Amino acid sequence: MASRARVRAPELVGAGGWLNTGGKDLSLADFRGKITILDFWTFCCINCLHVLDELRELEEKHRDTVVIVGVHSPKFVHEADHQAVVDAVARYEVHHPVLDDPALATWKQYAVRAWPTLVVIDPEGYVVAQHAGEGHAHAIARLVEELEAEHAAKGTLRRGDGPYVPPEPAAGDLKFPGKAVRLPGGGFLVADSGHHSLVELAEDGETVLRRIGDGQRGLVDGAAPRFSEPQGLALLPEGHPYDVDVIVADTVNHALRGVRLADGHVTTLAGTGRQWWQGSATEGPAREVDLSSPWDVAWFDGRVWIAMAGVHQLWAYDPAAGTVGVAAGTTNEGLVDGPAAEAWFAQPSGLAVSPDGGTLWVADSETSALRRVSRGTKEVSTAVGTGLFDFGHRDGAAEQALFQHPLGVTVLPDGSVAVSDTYNHALRRYDPATGEVSTLATDLREPSGAVLADGDLVVVESARHRLTRLRLPEEAVRVESVAHRTQRAATEVAPGAFQLDVVFEAPNGQKLDERYGPSTRLLVSSTPPELLVSGAGADSALSRELVLSGEVAEGVLHVSAMAASCDDDPAVEYPACHVHQQDWGVPVKLVADGARRLPLVLAGME
Repeated sequence: MASRARVRAPELVGAGGWLNTGGKDLSLADFRGKITILDFWTFCCINCLHVLDELRELEEKHRDTVVIVGVHSPKFVHEADHQAVVDAVARYEVHHPVLDDPALATWKQYAVRAWPTLVVIDPEGYVVAQHAGEGHAHAIARLVEELEAEHAAKGTLRRGDGPYVPPEPAAGDLKFPGKAVRLPGGGFLVADSGHHSLVELAEDGETVLRRIGDGQRGLVDGAAPRFSEPQGLALLPEGHPYDVDVIVADTVNHALRGVRLADGHVTTLAGTGRQWWQGSATEGPAREVDLSSPWDVAWFDGRVWIAMAGVHQLWAYDPAAGTVGVAAGTTNEGLVDGPAAEAWFAQPSGLAVSPDGGTLWVADSETSALRRVSRGTKEVSTAVGTGLFDFGHRDGAAEQALFQHPLGVTVLPDGSVAVSDTYNHALRRYDPATGEVSTLATDLREPSGAVLADGDLVVVESARHRLTRLRLPEEAVRVESVAHRTQRAATEVAPGAFQLDVVFEAPNGQKLDERYGPSTRLLVSSTPPELLVSGAGADSALSRELVLSGEVAEGVLHVSAMAASCDDDPAVEYPACHVHQQDWGVPVKLVADGARRLPLVLAGME
């Protein structure tokens, strides 16, 4: 077993206190004798949600030796609200203790730079590995087995139950519903995400007529189907020739499902059940191509367009041809307009089509933006929003208006767009004719979508577990303007020559996979673009010399890194291979005596 540096783990502190512990405050001493995995996450982050799912198997298999501790480290102001963290822990079925750290105190103590980051602490309280990004569950599982053997031999491993105490279950017909559609015969079909099922409600939006799915996670077709956190729903056009009527974005199954309304029969239409990774196919037969956290769907330009939140793209499914593929976006996370193939998105999560069918509206959640795609030109443009780090609640002219992590869009009869402004607990309106943003309603608990019904708007209040009917007001609500930037401290850097190093070493028992060419990739850009005099773009080397402008006071360095490694055993004919990837958005401030090197850890050495 490779030698490791002995670094004592800092204490765990957070002003929000502990969740899932039965009210008990914990410290590192409570985990002595256990292998502890700290998961630095925030609930807006799709990569963090992927890691929660990656860790479930490891958590169950090593329940008597491993304790996973979520350290919730917020990006958005809403995520610093304790009740919002309580809701998120319940929504995503987090079955381990969670420290609510709204001021990022523990984040800073562990020198974390990105969401998600995993830190492994041995039974004696020493940090032995740190991994940024997703895709590290395999490496951590191997490390856990080594640590179990090592500390069992030393007598320092303590087996037994961990400190997790499940909260009291909440009863109700809906649990964190995602989105809804109006059914042709009246009533609503709702993605009941927390119950892993679909629910048909009567006209009143309350009475349950039937449930499709048994409430258990799974990827099962037929008359007794299973889903896993379904979100978006789309009706196929009237008179369609297909054997399904509703398309479902089955988010955690990484799949599109089809529902036949006559009998509730479910068919998987696209996806393999596996998550898409860099290097996977981006088009082909729909059942043979991996998807990544599809969050919403809409019928646009003769196909089903998909808000593929997990890879920051829009994809499209063609039911006639039975194919699926990328329609817009590059997988780079950010806000860049232009031709569809060159545009950047950041967790697109809501879709809606204009009355004339010429525009696809997109709720681009991580940039707190309202984007659009033109059917004719396939150009992507931004109506409201400026980037990854600016958000708030501000009405007025679109160029200065602000949202906070919107998840849904609904086109109104006059062609304006209602935005489910999720983290502002509000419903907002953008009018393309005037370029103005106004507020329609407030005091909605994490609205995630809305649907028109007989002149009203029926809003999915996800964190209140209900549908709420609103009259469309003639005048918008007035609110006090608030603007925010993410609270992460900027890194002070010097203008001029600047060295960027992404540190990666393949985990124990693995080696870089170079059978088919370079096994690493590094992409660098900046906001504003003028921050980088040189060094932007993609290359295979994980180190690069940049030149930072002396004319820009502050900005963000966007870094995306990928490395592929395979099991290093000559006796294995077909070794298992793994992709490690991470995106960083590093706020920087230019000062004369600032740092001239930025190291970013893609995977910790083991």
